[in-house]
Amino acid sequence: MVAQHIMGLSGLLAAGLFIFGLKRMSSPATALSGIVAAGVGMVVAVAASFLVVFDLVQAGNAELGTNVALALIALVLGGGWAWWRGSKVAMTAMPQMVALYNGMGGGAAAAIAAVELSGTGRGASLALAVTVIGALIGSVSLTGSIIAWAKLDGKIKKPWRFGGQRLVNGVVFAATVLLGIAAVVLHGTADGVSLAILFFLGALAFGIMMTLPIGGADMPVVISLYNAFTGLAVGLEGFALQNPALMIAGMVVGSAGTLLTVLMAKAMNRSLVNVLFSNFGDVSGGGGEDVKGEMKSTDASDAAINMRYASSVIIIPGYGLAVAQAQQKLYEFVKLLQTAGVDVKFAIHPVAGRMPGHMNVLLAEAGVPYDIIFDMDDINATFANTDVALVIGANDVVNPAARTDKSSPIYGMPILNADQARQVYVVKRGQGKGYSGVENLLFFQENCSMVYGDAQAVMTSMIQAVKDLGA
Repeated sequence: MVAQHIMGLSGLLAAGLFIFGLKRMSSPATALSGIVAAGVGMVVAVAASFLVVFDLVQAGNAELGTNVALALIALVLGGGWAWWRGSKVAMTAMPQMVALYNGMGGGAAAAIAAVELSGTGRGASLALAVTVIGALIGSVSLTGSIIAWAKLDGKIKKPWRFGGQRLVNGVVFAATVLLGIAAVVLHGTADGVSLAILFFLGALAFGIMMTLPIGGADMPVVISLYNAFTGLAVGLEGFALQNPALMIAGMVVGSAGTLLTVLMAKAMNRSLVNVLFSNFGDVSGGGGEDVKGEMKSTDASDAAINMRYASSVIIIPGYGLAVAQAQQKLYEFVKLLQTAGVDVKFAIHPVAGRMPGHMNVLLAEAGVPYDIIFDMDDINATFANTDVALVIGANDVVNPAARTDKSSPIYGMPILNADQARQVYVVKRGQGKGYSGVENLLFFQENCSMVYGDAQAVMTSMIQAVKDLGA
């Protein structure tokens, strides 16, 4: 009885820590402490669960002893592997890792549901129905996240589409739902177990089929959506198990993931339906608007000298910066500019990189102060009065076609107003297009010059050029 009371209190404490941690994660300056707080909450919840199980074992339920040993082994192996991989993962592989961890959470919820559905006895219909819904969402999150990981990691290079695909997916989903209903109705019978197995196979297959047609440009939104799915699945399974900590944690993660998904879709000026069911990224060219002007290139040293004598510079980081692992060199260059009296700021687009907050984490890793990093809405009006905009590895998020070309697939998407700066330098490996496949009109503007090369090498040249001025 005492253990049950401790379990209830620990669930309340864990839930409070989850919510407090999530609140702290809303700002880059406090995100680390928020992650630690949420982690402590998880430790409290897990420890309390083991306390209850140990109490049951001491009360004479010896069968649980083996389960406790297996759970401890799984905890050590899983925690050790996650710690090792998390400490070694490259910044460019961070989105893939997040996708996998999202999937594991959904898979854990589905595994809990599988145990419940394979049990004997009739069971409460409401609890079983909630269990099946959680199992469906968790299974979709598991396989969908694995496909998202494969796309981000280059294992799957192109979307897989065929005629009538939406109809086939709809049939698979409807059949899976019917199998889930039948599994609830026949729960506790041999037929119920068979139907539950078919239900899980259908749910896992639908997660794959739902994600395969989605283009790589939309993977950040998809990752966020599956994060919401995982939270919802965990919350539902928490209800089925009458576990307050699971319910609250799942609801917090689910609601936060849903809000983030909506905000990201809004930042792309697209509905979630469009993200999931359009062929975004399968276009060639920039729509109907003719590209005027030509690309001009300049040396890294000339661009650096111009920035050294500028009054203000806004830097726009993109995925290319992460690929080149040039964030440390970039910040070294920034400090040289600041020493020379240049006002330097960073502008972050909501969907820059390959996952929410990717660029913020990248800059934090290099030690860039939070007070010079600004979100799009807070800095966009500043570009018109800025001497130089430096774009490193970004593409679609600075493309003026989003404002002017109604036939462009990115039309209406809010962008960073880099083109309004007096001078724009774009650091880019070559003349390729972004994820959307749209030609970037910024690159052809009169006030824009391209600095071709790997960002690491370009930043090294820029640093040396500024240092030579002071020699």
